[in-house]
Amino acid sequence: MMLFGWPGKRSGCFAAALVASMPAYSQSDSDLAKQLSNPVAALISVPFQFNYDGNIGPNRDGDKYLLNFQPVIPFRLNENWNLISRTIVPVVSQSNIAPGSGSQTGLGDVVQSFFFSPSKPTANGLIWGVGPALLLPTDTDRQLGAEKWGAGPTAVLLWQANGWTYGALANHIWSFAGDGNRSGVSSTFLQPFLNYTTKDAWTFGLNTESTYDWNRHQWSTPINATVSKLLKFGKQPVSIGGGVRYWAASPDSGPHGWGARLVVTLLFPK
Repeated sequence: MMLFGWPGKRSGCFAAALVASMPAYSQSDSDLAKQLSNPVAALISVPFQFNYDGNIGPNRDGDKYLLNFQPVIPFRLNENWNLISRTIVPVVSQSNIAPGSGSQTGLGDVVQSFFFSPSKPTANGLIWGVGPALLLPTDTDRQLGAEKWGAGPTAVLLWQANGWTYGALANHIWSFAGDGNRSGVSSTFLQPFLNYTTKDAWTFGLNTESTYDWNRHQWSTPINATVSKLLKFGKQPVSIGGGVRYWAASPDSGPHGWGARLVVTLLFPK
């Protein structure tokens, strides 16, 4: 199960933020890159996040390729509030993730989040958003999803100053319907993050995408280090980046050791 753009059992790749975007002609590349560090920015962005993890399963002979398609679309509700829609659509190709499991390729479970967020930061610079997160059983193979409907709260808070962005995103999802033969879902996702954006639109990021399974009492915690650069192809701004991650905690059935990530994000400023 994936969430926010950011993997583990959900992903965490970033997209979008809470601050209303400025007109395109007045935004520098650095401004746009900073908005990408804000998970609730009022900026249309379409990230394609490619992930690879190996050493999966009790025999450490499994691997997984994951593409998270993560469109972020802001809606202006009024002068004071925005609604940020964030969708994570996982496409998975995996093999030998459990003894005798073989290979599977297809769609995983979609996670849809909505953040209600003030259009301006608070007096002390806090940017925040809260709302619901929904788990949709869209998997095309039993081993690619939970086959459960789920819902729960999600929230994000962050500060941005002098090129730095730091904060955290979290949610918790409980299942309430679905295949009665499958285990229920009770899962917490935590993503603290720290990014630095230079004046020439390079962004250096560090985060974790920790998931705690309350039914199995297990943590999955990858630590991600990434570098990205905002470029323009004609008038189209595109962020291209990549990095590595290390699984600091993982159940026997999960990944171990090192993984890799590549992210290509299309931006559509107003």
